[in-house]
Amino acid sequence: MQKRKMKATKIILFFVLMTGMSICLNGQNASTASFEFQAYPTGIIPGISADLKLNKASFFHVRLGANIFDHRDLGVQETEEGSGFGFSLGYRRFFSSDNPRWRWGLKTDLWLNEVDWTNGANTSSPNAGRTEITVLQPTAELAYVWDLGGFILAPNIAFGFEWNVQTDGEPTGEGAILLLGIQVGKKL
Repeated sequence: MQKRKMKATKIILFFVLMTGMSICLNGQNASTASFEFQAYPTGIIPGISADLKLNKASFFHVRLGANIFDHRDLGVQETEEGSGFGFSLGYRRFFSSDNPRWRWGLKTDLWLNEVDWTNGANTSSPNAGRTEITVLQPTAELAYVWDLGGFILAPNIAFGFEWNVQTDGEPTGEGAILLLGIQVGKKL
């Protein structure tokens, strides 16, 4: 557990350092600070993010968030419930800088999750445990952005893959993922 706390501290420090460097290099010119929410069939991901302007149509994306899930019987074990936190690094670009409405993006999330699982819950000798996983989740997204003066509203859809790159305990679910989300942000 202590090793996990050290890893979490390093991830938060890395996120803060990357965000700070990006803001300094960028001068906060037309960047956006946002609340983001994504939902997928077995969970939700709330988070705070920043889109840091690289040029007229491109942004560097960073996010710090939580991953809360209930895989039910869709994972490796009969039931899998868990949560964790992590961060995202990515790139977002408008299809046209003259009409910035449709935006595509690529990002990778890194999640530090704990999963409580059970097998045979309805038997006389159920088997249960906890697994700690480090998840790498690359995704591609498509969004439509409404510019509301100093604010933006951007519903989005994303598709990617969850890959358990480190597992401490029994294996748990991983695979393709489809996410629906919303970004509500303030231009800086």
